[in-house]
Amino acid sequence: MKMTKPLVATLFAALATVLVASCATTAEKVDVRGLRPNQLTEQDVAPTMTEYVGKTPGEQKKIARDFEQQPPLIPHSIEGFRIDSKVNICLACHDRPSYQAVKAPKIGDSHYRDREGKELKHISMGRYNCNLCHVPQVDAQPLVSNTFQPVKTEK
Repeated sequence: MKMTKPLVATLFAALATVLVASCATTAEKVDVRGLRPNQLTEQDVAPTMTEYVGKTPGEQKKIARDFEQQPPLIPHSIEGFRIDSKVNICLACHDRPSYQAVKAPKIGDSHYRDREGKELKHISMGRYNCNLCHVPQVDAQPLVSNTFQPVKTEK
Protein backbone atom coordinates (compact mmCIF):
# COMPACT_ATOMS: atom_id res chain seq x y z
CA MET A 1 0.00 0.00 0.00
CA LYS A 2 1.45 3.32 -1.09
CA MET A 3 0.87 6.30 1.22
CA THR A 4 0.53 9.78 -0.13
CA LYS A 5 2.41 12.73 1.35
CA PRO A 6 -0.76 14.42 2.70
CA LEU A 7 -1.80 11.18 4.44
CA VAL A 8 1.64 10.78 6.04
CA ALA A 9 1.60 14.43 7.13
CA THR A 10 -1.87 14.02 8.67
CA LEU A 11 -0.86 10.87 10.56
CA PHE A 12 2.32 12.56 11.78
CA ALA A 13 0.35 15.61 12.98
CA ALA A 14 -2.16 13.38 14.80
CA LEU A 15 0.63 11.45 16.49
CA ALA A 16 2.36 14.69 17.53
CA THR A 17 -0.91 16.03 18.95
CA VAL A 18 -1.47 12.87 21.03
CA LEU A 19 2.14 12.99 22.26
CA VAL A 20 1.94 16.66 23.29
CA ALA A 21 -1.46 16.16 24.95
CA SER A 22 -0.21 13.20 26.97
CA CYS A 23 2.81 15.17 28.21
CA ALA A 24 0.78 18.28 29.01
CA THR A 25 -1.33 16.69 31.74
CA THR A 26 -0.57 18.09 35.16
CA ALA A 27 0.23 15.55 37.84
CA GLU A 28 -0.06 16.16 41.55
CA LYS A 29 3.38 16.64 43.10
CA VAL A 30 4.21 13.68 45.31
CA ASP A 31 7.07 13.53 47.79
CA VAL A 32 8.78 10.24 46.94
CA ARG A 33 11.34 9.24 49.54
CA GLY A 34 10.93 5.52 49.95
CA LEU A 35 12.44 4.48 53.25
CA ARG A 36 14.98 7.33 53.36
CA PRO A 37 14.49 9.60 56.38
CA ASN A 38 15.88 12.58 54.43
CA GLN A 39 16.19 13.96 50.89
CA LEU A 40 18.99 12.72 48.64
CA THR A 41 20.65 16.13 48.80
CA GLU A 42 20.78 16.15 52.62
CA GLN A 43 23.57 14.65 54.72
CA ASP A 44 22.85 11.08 55.84
CA VAL A 45 22.38 10.61 59.56
CA ALA A 46 23.49 7.36 61.19
CA PRO A 47 20.52 5.41 62.56
CA THR A 48 20.24 4.90 66.29
CA MET A 49 21.45 1.55 67.56
CA THR A 50 18.73 -0.89 68.55
CA GLU A 51 18.86 -3.76 71.00
CA TYR A 52 18.06 -7.33 70.08
CA VAL A 53 14.95 -8.74 71.72
CA GLY A 54 17.01 -11.54 73.27
CA LYS A 55 20.74 -11.20 73.65
CA THR A 56 21.70 -14.72 74.71
CA PRO A 57 20.45 -17.86 72.94
CA GLY A 58 18.10 -20.00 75.01
CA GLU A 59 16.93 -17.28 77.40
CA GLN A 60 13.76 -16.18 75.60
CA LYS A 61 10.56 -17.56 74.15
CA LYS A 62 9.94 -18.26 70.48
CA ILE A 63 8.48 -15.35 68.52
CA ALA A 64 5.01 -16.06 67.14
CA ARG A 65 4.69 -16.32 63.37
CA ASP A 66 2.38 -13.92 61.53
CA PHE A 67 1.47 -16.11 58.53
CA GLU A 68 1.65 -19.71 57.36
CA GLN A 69 5.03 -20.87 56.07
CA GLN A 70 6.78 -17.87 57.66
CA PRO A 71 10.37 -18.79 58.53
CA PRO A 72 10.80 -18.72 62.31
CA LEU A 73 12.29 -15.47 63.63
CA ILE A 74 15.52 -15.60 65.64
CA PRO A 75 14.74 -14.48 69.20
CA HIS A 76 18.39 -13.80 70.09
CA SER A 77 21.36 -11.83 68.81
CA ILE A 78 23.51 -13.42 66.11
CA GLU A 79 26.23 -10.81 66.41
CA GLY A 80 29.59 -12.55 66.10
CA PHE A 81 28.02 -15.80 64.82
CA ARG A 82 29.99 -17.25 61.92
CA ILE A 83 27.77 -18.35 59.04
CA ASP A 84 29.67 -18.90 55.79
CA SER A 85 30.37 -21.72 53.32
CA LYS A 86 32.71 -23.49 55.77
CA VAL A 87 31.15 -22.86 59.21
CA ASN A 88 27.56 -22.41 60.40
CA ILE A 89 27.40 -21.86 64.15
CA CYS A 90 23.60 -22.22 64.12
CA LEU A 91 24.02 -25.95 63.53
CA ALA A 92 25.77 -26.36 66.89
CA CYS A 93 22.41 -25.92 68.65
CA HIS A 94 19.70 -26.47 66.02
CA ASP A 95 20.97 -29.47 64.00
CA ARG A 96 19.46 -32.95 64.50
CA PRO A 97 22.22 -34.44 66.66
CA SER A 98 22.28 -31.66 69.27
CA TYR A 99 19.00 -29.73 69.44
CA GLN A 100 17.47 -31.88 72.23
CA ALA A 101 20.52 -31.64 74.49
CA VAL A 102 20.50 -27.83 74.39
CA LYS A 103 16.67 -27.55 74.24
CA ALA A 104 16.72 -25.57 71.00
CA PRO A 105 14.16 -25.72 68.17
CA LYS A 106 15.13 -28.33 65.57
CA ILE A 107 15.86 -27.27 62.00
CA GLY A 108 12.85 -28.07 59.80
CA ASP A 109 12.82 -31.40 57.95
CA SER A 110 12.62 -29.53 54.62
CA HIS A 111 16.18 -28.33 55.23
CA TYR A 112 17.39 -31.95 54.99
CA ARG A 113 16.15 -32.49 51.42
CA ASP A 114 17.87 -31.64 48.17
CA ARG A 115 16.20 -29.90 45.22
CA GLU A 116 14.79 -33.19 43.96
CA GLY A 117 13.28 -33.97 47.38
CA LYS A 118 15.82 -36.68 48.24
CA GLU A 119 16.33 -37.09 52.02
CA LEU A 120 19.83 -36.12 53.19
CA LYS A 121 21.71 -37.07 56.39
CA HIS A 122 22.99 -33.50 56.75
CA ILE A 123 21.51 -30.08 56.06
CA SER A 124 21.18 -29.19 52.37
CA MET A 125 23.72 -26.60 51.23
CA GLY A 126 20.80 -24.73 49.65
CA ARG A 127 19.54 -24.12 53.21
CA TYR A 128 22.96 -23.64 54.84
CA ASN A 129 22.91 -19.82 55.03
CA CYS A 130 20.27 -19.52 57.77
CA ASN A 131 19.94 -15.75 57.92
CA LEU A 132 18.80 -15.48 54.32
CA CYS A 133 15.34 -16.40 55.66
CA HIS A 134 15.63 -16.33 59.45
CA VAL A 135 16.29 -12.91 60.97
CA PRO A 136 16.94 -11.69 64.53
CA GLN A 137 14.43 -9.22 65.93
CA VAL A 138 15.19 -5.85 67.47
CA ASP A 139 13.14 -3.40 69.51
CA ALA A 140 12.61 -0.79 66.79
CA GLN A 141 9.84 1.40 65.48
CA PRO A 142 8.54 0.47 62.00
CA LEU A 143 10.19 2.40 59.16
CA VAL A 144 6.82 2.96 57.50
CA SER A 145 3.27 2.62 58.75
CA ASN A 146 1.20 -0.34 57.58
CA THR A 147 -2.07 -2.06 58.31
CA PHE A 148 -0.83 -5.67 58.23
CA GLN A 149 -2.72 -8.01 60.55
CA PRO A 150 -1.33 -11.47 61.43
CA VAL A 151 -3.25 -14.46 60.14
CA LYS A 152 -5.07 -16.21 62.96
CA THR A 153 -4.17 -19.88 62.77
CA GLU A 154 -6.05 -22.57 64.65
CA LYS A 155 -3.94 -25.22 66.35
